[in-house]
Amino acid sequence: MLTWLAELSHHFSPLNVFRYITFRAAGASATALAFVFFFGPSIIASLRLKQGKGQPIRTDGPQSHLAKKGTPTMGGLMIISGLVASTILWANPRSAYVWIVLFVTLGFGAIGFYDDYLKVTKQSHKGFSGRARLAGEAGIAALAAYFMMCASATGPVSSVGDFFAALVAPFAAVAPATKLAAPFIHGWILDLSWFFLPFAAFVIVGAGNAVNLTDGLDGLAIVPVMIASATFGIIAYLAGNDIFAHYLGINYVAGAGELTVMTGAMIGAGLGFLWFNAPPAQIFMGDTGSLALGGMLGAIAVAIKHEIVLAIVGGLFVMEAFSVIVQVASFKMTGKRVFKMAPIHHHFEQLGWSEPQVVVRFWIIAFVLALLGLTTLKVR
Repeated sequence: MLTWLAELSHHFSPLNVFRYITFRAAGASATALAFVFFFGPSIIASLRLKQGKGQPIRTDGPQSHLAKKGTPTMGGLMIISGLVASTILWANPRSAYVWIVLFVTLGFGAIGFYDDYLKVTKQSHKGFSGRARLAGEAGIAALAAYFMMCASATGPVSSVGDFFAALVAPFAAVAPATKLAAPFIHGWILDLSWFFLPFAAFVIVGAGNAVNLTDGLDGLAIVPVMIASATFGIIAYLAGNDIFAHYLGINYVAGAGELTVMTGAMIGAGLGFLWFNAPPAQIFMGDTGSLALGGMLGAIAVAIKHEIVLAIVGGLFVMEAFSVIVQVASFKMTGKRVFKMAPIHHHFEQLGWSEPQVVVRFWIIAFVLALLGLTTLKVR
């Protein structure tokens, strides 16, 4: 929204800074941080009042978690509010990708909110039906993927007529969004065509639920999400610049650079949330936040054509999700468990690691994986 100030730069030259994505990303980060700091305490107080006993704690989980009973959940509302407000304020509204990723973030956040609401009101872990939840997520993700096909086929939309023309563009034009690139391999491109829709939906839904499974300890999910956001912010900036994209041999995605502003807002909102979520947590992110942020990361990865790199940068989330899949499959087939408890962060707690040890060591893993993901930009 503030990008319109750049049009007045011929009257006041310092306003020209609003043209620069890096400046606006920093502004979005600072705004989101201030938003969460300012409104955070009142949001926490309101949620604590409405939730009464707070987030139900699993009695079959680590016994140390019983002390957390009474801590309110749905803290994702703080993050999403700061993220959305700051993104709308600082990002260029002509970038369709910003609106598409916001659509996924809010859609997944709404599903997570409903799930949290059912759990809190019933004081039970049985919230939203698993199949219904996945169906809703898949529908939102597939719709977002189609919008990305439209955006890539037409470019920026400047009128209502352009908007409606864009909705049918994938049927009449080539949609660059369907092209899948492989990291570490220069020039390898696979055109998924219409198979892009289920593929992209799988990536977005998988990312949302992987982050959801990671959110089990104070501060465990939010820092890796911020690390991944910073990484994809850099990649989005490069992918949205024709010169940089050509030099690095990555897919050029016109307008995707504005997603850097959104990742900046995410980092600011995440830092503000971490202030209240640091051990001992005053509030939990809940499904409201974890599903929304995971969906956001998945949607950004799809938009900038780095879906495979997401599995590297978000390797911690993949590990958490994989541990649950292995545990469930092993128990159903053999009656035995591979891990002492799943997701895997609980396994390490059962081995004797303290909660801060698990959290900080997982942060380190997330940071190393992010560096590995960035190397794919040049090693091709």
